[in-house]
Amino acid sequence: MRRFMFAAAVVTALPAVANAQSFRAINDLTVVPLTRASFEVIEARGEGPRGIWCAAAEYAERRLGARGRVYVSEARGPSRSVRGRKAVVFTVNANALPRGPFQSTNVTTAQVGVGLPVAHALQFCRDVFDHDEPIFRRNDRG
Repeated sequence: MRRFMFAAAVVTALPAVANAQSFRAINDLTVVPLTRASFEVIEARGEGPRGIWCAAAEYAERRLGARGRVYVSEARGPSRSVRGRKAVVFTVNANALPRGPFQSTNVTTAQVGVGLPVAHALQFCRDVFDHDEPIFRRNDRG
């Protein structure tokens, strides 16, 4: 019984541990770092591909200092860090992709290897605000 209680406590704490390292994007999606160059965006509130790309680009720029491209390295599926949630894994390292990178005319999170320039994907963050408001706040959120 004691082992079961300990195991239950550890499993319950896992999402909190993942969230302790997480980044809150401007559109309130959670981004969880996985490696030095990869991270996952946790799906929430029915946010579609544009919102997921927004969060990925903001994290890539603000936390990783990326100015190039960001790529889908694992298509939308079960989250690695938050049990019972869906997520998309991204990378800023094209060499880490299981298949080579490619460009798409569709904004998708369903195809591994799709890449967008960080600056392009940041434009999807404009959906969060009226066109007259600034895209990002000046202070860094974490």
